[in-house]
Amino acid sequence: MKQFNPDLLKKLYIPPPTSHKGQNGKLMIIGGSRLFHAASLWSLKVASRIVDMVFYSSVPENNEIVKRAKEEFRDGIVVPRHQLDFYITEADCVLIGPGLPRKEGQEVGDDDTKELTEKLLKKYAHKKWVIDGGSLQTMDPSFIPKNAILTPHPREFEKLFNFKFQISNFKSNSNDQIFKIQKKVGEMAEKYNCIILLKSPKDIVCSPNECMEIAGGNAGMTKGGTGDVLAGLVAALYCKNDAFLSASAGSYINKKAGERLYERVGYYFNASDLADEIPRVMKDLLL
Repeated sequence: MKQFNPDLLKKLYIPPPTSHKGQNGKLMIIGGSRLFHAASLWSLKVASRIVDMVFYSSVPENNEIVKRAKEEFRDGIVVPRHQLDFYITEADCVLIGPGLPRKEGQEVGDDDTKELTEKLLKKYAHKKWVIDGGSLQTMDPSFIPKNAILTPHPREFEKLFNFKFQISNFKSNSNDQIFKIQKKVGEMAEKYNCIILLKSPKDIVCSPNECMEIAGGNAGMTKGGTGDVLAGLVAALYCKNDAFLSASAGSYINKKAGERLYERVGYYFNASDLADEIPRVMKDLLL
């Protein structure tokens, strides 16, 4: 399978010295619930270090957490659900799903994830979308917009596309087994005209036209929240780059950040550590 070439990072957008606030990306994040309050905050944490503005919309409890954290989240706006339309229109890209609950995980006051996701994807199908977490676990694939980036782990992929992977394939280094996984991911990317970043020990990124494997990382990245960090990173990149480059470069940068942390602390790091390490890795790789 084709491997990620680090030279591709040179194609990523770099803010021009003469740019002004707002010109280097505006991202809308829709996520979080009473049970999964931290997930969307990890996406927010990493994205706010990359783009100029992040519009953040969650349940009231999470919105209050972000308001209290304004010393870190200066260049952003907390958006009540009834104002989503205005800020989605203004955003360059929309990330939906981190921390949104599955039906069985919903509590009183939470959004209906399926209803919210499908309504917004249908209404704003022309926008750049990154779809993650709860949205992937509840939506019908017919609502996937053209050129959307999907960031599923294997179980989310199975649920969304009604397909069962052989888990042993992910543990095998056999080219034949890896090809079978890639083939299915590529088929779904082509069928729904989207980009799929399948999260695994070796990430697989497929567009309708090509697939790429991104190796790296370590077992420290199995901790809760690291996928939300990746989703926020990919969405931030997608604000100013094309979809396939955003997904593949985001995967590569994320894994490199995990490797840097392993050099210092072994497997003993968490999602917040990963979000903090990504800007350092991007500085070294891009500037």
